[in-house]
Amino acid sequence: MNDMIILQNGRLLDPTTGTDTTGDLWIKGGEIVPAEAQIPENSRIEDVSGKWIVPGLIDMHVHLREPGEEYKETVESGTRAAAAGGFTAVACMPNTKPVNDEASVTRFILDKARNASARVYPAVAISRGSQGTELAEYGELKEAGAVAVTDDGLPVLDSQLMRRAMEYAGSHDLLVISHSEEMALSKNGAMNEGVVSTRLGLRGIPAAAEAIMVYREIALAELTGQRTHIAHVSTLAATDLIRQAKARGVKITAETTPHYFTLTEEAVGDYDTNAKMNPPLRTEADRQAIRVGLQDGTYDCISTDHAPHSVLEKECEFDRAMNGIIGLETSLPLSLALVREGVIEPLRLVELMSSAPARILKVAGGTLVEGSVADVTVIDTEKEFIFTKESILSKGKNSPFIDWKLQGKAVLTIMGGRVTHDELT
Repeated sequence: MNDMIILQNGRLLDPTTGTDTTGDLWIKGGEIVPAEAQIPENSRIEDVSGKWIVPGLIDMHVHLREPGEEYKETVESGTRAAAAGGFTAVACMPNTKPVNDEASVTRFILDKARNASARVYPAVAISRGSQGTELAEYGELKEAGAVAVTDDGLPVLDSQLMRRAMEYAGSHDLLVISHSEEMALSKNGAMNEGVVSTRLGLRGIPAAAEAIMVYREIALAELTGQRTHIAHVSTLAATDLIRQAKARGVKITAETTPHYFTLTEEAVGDYDTNAKMNPPLRTEADRQAIRVGLQDGTYDCISTDHAPHSVLEKECEFDRAMNGIIGLETSLPLSLALVREGVIEPLRLVELMSSAPARILKVAGGTLVEGSVADVTVIDTEKEFIFTKESILSKGKNSPFIDWKLQGKAVLTIMGGRVTHDELT
C-alpha cells in the first residue's frame, strides 16, 4: 500500500458538507488528511481531471450467499464485485444457510470479510430461522457485529411480533429493515399483476401486496417511535404512503433499486427469467413515481438487492425460476443515468448511494471530511462499456442488463486507504 495517495484535480462531491468543487484529496494511513507543503516520497499521485471524487459507495442490501450457497456467491467474490462497482461497504442480508440468527454465524461472516474488498456489515434475522414466530437474540447479535435486523426474503406476518421486534431492536440501536409483502396476495405470483401477466399467462402479484404491508410498517413505526427502513420499494402506492408518513414525522426511511427506476414489467418479454425478482418489475407509472420519489426525498437511498443465482435456478421455466438479479456492477451507471436525464443532481446521487446509507446504518464513511475514514470512489462519468457476462466479477450472471451499453464507471475504489479496484493504471 502506498504511504500516500493523492488524487488531483477531481470534482469533489460531499453531500455532508455541500461540497461540489474541483480540488485534490490526500489519503494517508487509512484516513483523509490535509494537504502537505511537499509531496512525500512513495506517494501515488493520480490526475483525475474530469472525474468525480466521492465518498465510497455503500450498498444497504446485498446477498452474499455465504454460508451455505457458496456456489452462487461468496464474501470474497461478492465484495470483489462490489469494489468494481465503486462500493466500499455492503450490508449483507441474513437469508443464508443457516440463517444468520445467531452470533456464531455473524462472526463467521465477519471473519470471512477480514480481508475482503469491501467492508461487510451483517444484517441479522428478525426472527429465529426467519420463521416469523420467535424473536432472535438481538443483544448477542449486536455484540457480534450486527447493524440491522430483517427477515429479508420473507415478511414478518405477525404484526405483534413485528411490533416487539421494533421495540427490541430500538433498545439495542439496531435498524429494522422490512421486506414488505402481503403473502396472501402474492403467493405463487411470478410477475406484476396486470395486462402483461395476463398476456403471458403468468400468475400476477398486485401492487397492493406491497402497499398493504408498507402501510402496516408505517403504522407500527408510528406506534413504537422506532426507526424502520422499507426495503426494495417498487410501486407508486407504496411511494405515496412513505411520502405521507415522512410528512407526519414518522421515523421511516426507504430504498429503491436501479431495476425499478430503469425497467418495467415489459422486460419480462418472452419469459426472461433474468427479469424475475420480488417485488416484481412494475408498470411505467410505478417507474415514474419512483423517479419522482428519488427526486423529492421520499427515498433515502439506492440499494441493489444484489441476488446472485446460478444457471440451475434461472435457466428453467419462468414459474420455477428463483427471484432476484445481480446489481453491484451495474448500479452506478444505471443511477448516473438519472443525473444525465436531469432527474437528480450529482450531490443527490452521492447522498443516495453513500452518505445516506452510512447515516441510516450508523457506520463509517459517506463523507470526505478530513480525519474521516478513507473510503473513496473515483468515477469516470463519461466512460462507456458493454456489460457482458465475461466481464462480471460476481459468481452470478443473472442480470437483465447483459449486453447493455452503459455509461459511467468506478475507476478507482479505495477502502480504508487500500486500493480495492483500479482501472487507472
